[in-house]
Amino acid sequence: MQIFEYNGSALVSMVGKNCLAIASDRRLGVQLQTIATDFQRISKIHDRVFLGLSGLATDAQTLYQRLVFRHKLYQLREERDMKPETFANLVSALLYEKRFGPYFCQPVIAGLGDEDKPFICTMDSIGAKELAKDFVVAGTASESLYGACESMFKEDMEPEELFEMVSQALLSSVDRDCLSGWGGHVYVVTPTEVEERILKGRMD
Repeated sequence: MQIFEYNGSALVSMVGKNCLAIASDRRLGVQLQTIATDFQRISKIHDRVFLGLSGLATDAQTLYQRLVFRHKLYQLREERDMKPETFANLVSALLYEKRFGPYFCQPVIAGLGDEDKPFICTMDSIGAKELAKDFVVAGTASESLYGACESMFKEDMEPEELFEMVSQALLSSVDRDCLSGWGGHVYVVTPTEVEERILKGRMD
């Protein structure tokens, strides 16, 4: 078992029409043993940018704290919030700094940029970015998430349809991975609001 799989995780982000969704599972495990069923993998950086961290949970928490610190410094200096593209560059640079002893995390960044254009990207543990116009996935359930998202994704979905699509993709994928599961946590981000919902797992 790789160190990335030690705690288990499933993360997916998908774009819609001037909106986006980011979702994760809620299981925290130590290999095959479940420790918690309410673990938070997605964090709000500000109202228009969200960060999901899959991989080793301890490294994810450390990396999140460092990124919040850097973003607060940026807010103080620039007197504005970071655009999602800028935040993705920050995450990439921070990870590449530690390339000889990396954080064992695979981040997913999702946000609304200029003119409410959705931006999603993921990267590996040393900050190599992968940009996408439809969806990105990460974690131990990523293979089944790719299949589910490929078959379900449609362009220009409205927020409610996007929520339904990303929820179904997540729940059907974690059923095929024993290291992730126990429901889901979904954020749907629109220009006017952020909607947060908890999904019940099939075992709840």
